[in-house]
Amino acid sequence: MAREHGHGRDDRDNEFVDKLVHINRVAKVVKGGRRFGFAALVVLGDQKGRVGFGHGKAREVPEAIRKATEAAKRSLTRVPLREGRTLHHDVHGRHGAGKVFLRAAPPGTGIIAGGPMRAVFETLGMQDVVAKSLGSSNPYNVVRATFDALKHQDSPRSVAARRNIKVSALQARRREGADAEASVD
Repeated sequence: MAREHGHGRDDRDNEFVDKLVHINRVAKVVKGGRRFGFAALVVLGDQKGRVGFGHGKAREVPEAIRKATEAAKRSLTRVPLREGRTLHHDVHGRHGAGKVFLRAAPPGTGIIAGGPMRAVFETLGMQDVVAKSLGSSNPYNVVRATFDALKHQDSPRSVAARRNIKVSALQARRREGADAEASVD
């Protein structure tokens, strides 16, 4: 149910791509009948490594989408991507009963993921990823679990900075560890 938006906005907003992931219609029963409200879940990103999601509620669908888009702009986070197209390493995330597993993929794989996760990856600008959602299929939980997984994504540069070493030294240590593991077998 993902849908692209972005027409009739000023230039500053054109750098972002937003996708409508889910709309929920709720009814409040009152004396004269039913009053309907709408809740929208929107994922927004610049397709260059920044992504966020937002939730908006209103009596009208366009107003709910606008509120969700504003909330998504406020919650933008940066995700490190390898070669600008995939993850640095496999990672899992969870939120409530929703669990997701994300795997780095070779070039040409494409986005292999279900609806809510696909919207996150497309707005993030990721081109190759294999993802699996387990547990809850609620779009809110799946999106939050995906963001939890992306939050735990580390680039070699950030790991090297945390350890106060150079990236080349980190890669050398990684190779030494792989060689030691191979000699044990």
